[in-house]
Amino acid sequence: MAEETSGVAKLIHEREEESQAQEYLWNCIFGFTETAVVKCAVELGISDYLETHKQQPVSLNQLSTAFGCCASSLYRILRFLTNRGIFKEVSSVGDGGDVLGYVQTPISRLLRRDGENSMAHLLLLQNSPFMLAPWHYLTARLLDKENTSPFNAVHGKDAWEYAKNNSEHNKLINDGMACHARMTTRVIIDNYAEIFKGIESLVDVGGGNGTTLGMLVKAFPWIKGINFDLPHVVSVAPHYDGVVHVEGDMFDSVPNAHAAFFMAVLHDWGDEECIRILKNCIKAISKDTGKVIIVETVLEEKMGNDKSLKDVGFMMDMVMMSHTSNGKERSAKEWTHILSEAGFSRHSIVNIPAIECIILAYP
Repeated sequence: MAEETSGVAKLIHEREEESQAQEYLWNCIFGFTETAVVKCAVELGISDYLETHKQQPVSLNQLSTAFGCCASSLYRILRFLTNRGIFKEVSSVGDGGDVLGYVQTPISRLLRRDGENSMAHLLLLQNSPFMLAPWHYLTARLLDKENTSPFNAVHGKDAWEYAKNNSEHNKLINDGMACHARMTTRVIIDNYAEIFKGIESLVDVGGGNGTTLGMLVKAFPWIKGINFDLPHVVSVAPHYDGVVHVEGDMFDSVPNAHAAFFMAVLHDWGDEECIRILKNCIKAISKDTGKVIIVETVLEEKMGNDKSLKDVGFMMDMVMMSHTSNGKERSAKEWTHILSEAGFSRHSIVNIPAIECIILAYP
């Protein structure tokens, strides 16, 4: 009897496992749906419109009239998004009785294009046709003896060359990277200001349109900022007080400064390329008081409350595989190897409440 009971329990357990496995794969199969629908909401500007009503419910008819779209189709979009907790449906009293309307949530506020902590432009970048097409070539990359990146396979050139000759893609990259930079830079400014004490000049290597450096110099006005990037990038960079834009190639040299700064740059490159860039940084900074501040994902470092961020790190590693030739996210051990080979005498890793860590490297 005991054996029979044990057998039934085992069968039930196996069926539960299979059911959970099927549920996981259903979500995997249709996982693109959520991203596509959220992108639709951003393109329509639903979050931006709701924000103008200051948490007052906005009806479906108001929204469909504002966007000039079919009310029944918009309802289905909103039904999906409210089910995911991205918007919230509430009832309010109108002339004809209770009326259903929609309001913001903490998630939807991050989808405002002009929001302080907006992630909208980063979402639009990663889900643009330019960036999605390479994913269909991921298997081909693994089987290709020349290890051609999927981005190169689709577009015939790497992401930087492509952006140089395509103003639309260049703007998507600049806006998306600026969006990412604002989130992480704010965390650094609010919690790790001591890192910048004593730094008189700071070169942001691969600094894009200068968003990060502009924020740092505003927070720490004693710093002279040098935003360093390729000509087609800095040529469209806006003005920031205390920041000069300098064009050049980090593989050739880096402008002299007391310290160098990187954010989400080195993960685009292979080990040998990173070593070459970092050697140029050592030449550019003070040997006695200089340091290099690297803000990058460190795989396996996010634990406890940050465990979900650990998953994002692995996702970003797949992005590197799809969009770059040699780029990758790295473990602490891999960062140690690169920094040691570049000539740094010591370094430390600071875990922060973001998808990245701060790596401080000293000559």
